Amino acid sequence: MTISFTLGLGQVQNELVLLQLPGCYWITVNRQEDARLLVRQVIAAQRALILISTAEKPETLLMPAPQGEPNKITIFPLPETSEALQNLTEDLSHALVNKPQLVIFYTAFSSWEKLSQAELINWLKGMQKWLAARKSTLLIITSGSGINNLRNELQTLYRHLEGLSHLEWQQDSWNYRVNWWCSKSGMLADRELRLSLLQDSFIQLNESGQNTPLALNDEYLYLAEKNVLEGAPPLSSAWTLFDDNNLLASRAQQASAATVIFNLHHNDQIATLAGDIHNLRRTRGSGLKIVVREMQTALRYSDERLLLACGVNAIVPYNVSVSRFLTTLEGLQGQRYNRHVPDDLTILLKSMQPLQEKGYLPVDHFCRSVTRLINNTMLPEDGKGLLIGLRPVPQLGPEQALALCKPRRYGDLVTHTGDRLYLFLSSCCYTDLNTALQYIFRLPLDEIFTHRLVWFEDVQILAEVQQIAELAPGDWRDTTKEQEEHPPSTKLITPAVRLVPDDISLKSPPDKEDSE
Repeated sequence: MTISFTLGLGQVQNELVLLQLPGCYWITVNRQEDARLLVRQVIAAQRALILISTAEKPETLLMPAPQGEPNKITIFPLPETSEALQNLTEDLSHALVNKPQLVIFYTAFSSWEKLSQAELINWLKGMQKWLAARKSTLLIITSGSGINNLRNELQTLYRHLEGLSHLEWQQDSWNYRVNWWCSKSGMLADRELRLSLLQDSFIQLNESGQNTPLALNDEYLYLAEKNVLEGAPPLSSAWTLFDDNNLLASRAQQASAATVIFNLHHNDQIATLAGDIHNLRRTRGSGLKIVVREMQTALRYSDERLLLACGVNAIVPYNVSVSRFLTTLEGLQGQRYNRHVPDDLTILLKSMQPLQEKGYLPVDHFCRSVTRLINNTMLPEDGKGLLIGLRPVPQLGPEQALALCKPRRYGDLVTHTGDRLYLFLSSCCYTDLNTALQYIFRLPLDEIFTHRLVWFEDVQILAEVQQIAELAPGDWRDTTKEQEEHPPSTKLITPAVRLVPDDISLKSPPDKEDSE
C-alpha cells in the first residue's frame, strides 16, 4: 500500500497538495488564525501524524476535534528557543518509532528570527538527513509579523526544500502562492490560487473568467477628464475629453482596454474616486488602464495606497509636466492589472484606512489600536507607520510635554507611561518624520525632549508595544476583540492639576507679642 500525505485543500489539483516521502515542505502564513485553520485542515486529512508546536500548546489545536478521522495523533510541545530547534531531530529519534510518518511543525516567526542564514541551512540539511533515514515527511507552517523576511530567505533554499508556499489574507478571500511544490507526479512552480473558507476549510475559488479583458478593440483609446491636459485640446482622434469625473466614469463602463484618466483636485474627492475606480476594475476587468493625475497637492500616503488597492495602474503626482505625464501613459500600454481587488469596497476602505482615531489615548487603548493596525495584512509590511519614544528634558514632566503635543491627522496617536511619551504616526515614512513632528509640537523638539527612539519595522513596533503594555493595568490583549466591536471614543488631553497663585499681602510683619 502506497503511503501518501495531503494538505487537504479543497478543489485544488493533486500536484499542489500531495507531499512526497521523504520531503520537507514549508508554508508561511501572514495571520496566526489562518495558520491555525490550515494546521487543523491538514490534521483532518490524515489518518495518523505527529504534531509539534511552539506557537501554542498542541492540545489547543485539537479543540474542538478536527472534522476528519485521524486514528492517532502524537503531540510534542516545544520551547521557543534555538537550542530546542537544534535538538529537535535527536529528541524525535528517542520518542518515535522508525516508520514513515507525517510530522507537522507549527511555529511562530519568532522561533526562526534569531537564526542566521547559515544556521537555517545547517538545520534544514540535518532535517533532510533525518527524514531520509526515517522515510518521513515534515510540513512546517509558520506565521506572524515579519514573515516576509523569512520568506525572502527561504526562496533561496531550493535545494533544501521540496515545497515552499505562502497563504495571505486579502479581506474577502485568501491568496495562496506556490513558489515550488514537488510530489510523485512531478514538480510545479510559480502558481497562484484564490481560496475561500467553507466550514473552517480552505477551498479553491473558480475565477477562470475574472479579471480578463472583455475585448481589445479599444486599447488605443484615451478617455480623460479635460483638466488633465491643462487646457489643451484632444491630442488626436484617439482622445475623448469629458467635463468631469462622473461623465468619464459613466463612459468608461463601456470600455475594455482603453486608458481612463481621472483628475484629482482635492482630498475630499478620494472616497468618490475610489468608488468609481473600484467599480470599473471589478466590472470591466484587468485590461483597462486607469490613471489618476493629481492637479493640486491632495494625496496622502494612505490615500495613494487606497487608490492602488482599488485598481489604479498609475498615479501621476502634482507638478509633473504634461510631457512627462504623456510618457507615463505611453509606458502603460500593453499592461494588465494583476492584483486582486476585494469585492466589497466598504471592507477595503476600512482596511486601508483602519485608524479613525487621533490624539491622546490611554496606554491600553493605544496598545490595542497600534497592534490592530500592525496586524493588518492589507497594508505593506514595515510600512504601516512609525513608533517614536520621546523623553522630556529634566525641567519638563511627561504631562507638560503631552500638553504641547497636538496631533491633527487621523492615525496619529500619543500616550505616555513613566517618563516617556510614545507617539505613533500612521502611514508616515521615516524621511518625513521631522516634518511631521514640527506640525505636531508647538515648540522645537530640542527644547522639549532630550532624545528620541524610532521603530519602523513591524516586528520592532510590536515588541515595543508589548513592553509598553506590561506597564498598563489589566490584560489589554484579552479584550482586543471586545474593543474592536465597541471601540472607546478618543479622549481629549486635560491638565491633571491647574496651579492657582496665592494672594500675598504686602504688609509689615506682625509684632511678636501679637503673634503670641
